[in-house]
Amino acid sequence: MEIRQFVTQIYSSNITIVEKNNHILIIDSGLEPEKLKTIVGNKKVDGILLTHGHYDHCAYCNEYAEMFNTKIYASKHIKETMSDKVALYSEQDITFTNFERFIFIDEDCKIKIGEFEVECYLCQGHSKCSECYIIDKTLFSGDVLFKKSFGRYDLKGSNKEELLESINKIEKLDFDDVYCGHGEKSNKDEQLNNFVIYKRFLTRNRNN
Repeated sequence: MEIRQFVTQIYSSNITIVEKNNHILIIDSGLEPEKLKTIVGNKKVDGILLTHGHYDHCAYCNEYAEMFNTKIYASKHIKETMSDKVALYSEQDITFTNFERFIFIDEDCKIKIGEFEVECYLCQGHSKCSECYIIDKTLFSGDVLFKKSFGRYDLKGSNKEELLESINKIEKLDFDDVYCGHGEKSNKDEQLNNFVIYKRFLTRNRNN
């Protein structure tokens, strides 16, 4: 399995291309469609995974789905976020109304998407619709985890207690490398060391 990551112009978010046997999964959708089309070429896109519904990660999802004639996979809560112009956090003051190509994930599960076996885990806290994915022991964490930090919990739909629960969940999962929604990749050993600090911070002043 080959993984390539590209930084977009929308808040420097990442889009990740996962490739196996000339089949591709696209994780998040902030890269301009014409640039993505050049990257993908003639390879088969089996699906698009959204880690959450903030604009920098979902901006071109419908354009991708139409261009590659494929489906979009995301948490069942993402529709609420993407249809709310405040929760979407787009500088263009827009909302999404077209969800025809979406397949909503109801619970933690394993799904088959073309060539790929995908583990799906709802990891709320940064947003109500934050979904983490594991493919071949590689974790795609969106904005839940970064290399040396975790996602914001001061946004509409975010929650400090839920983020702590998600970090506790991720700590128990089986993975090696971590590809984040912003910044560089990390690995589980690095994250296990970080989790101690994250949880200490997130449990500080819990009654406030």
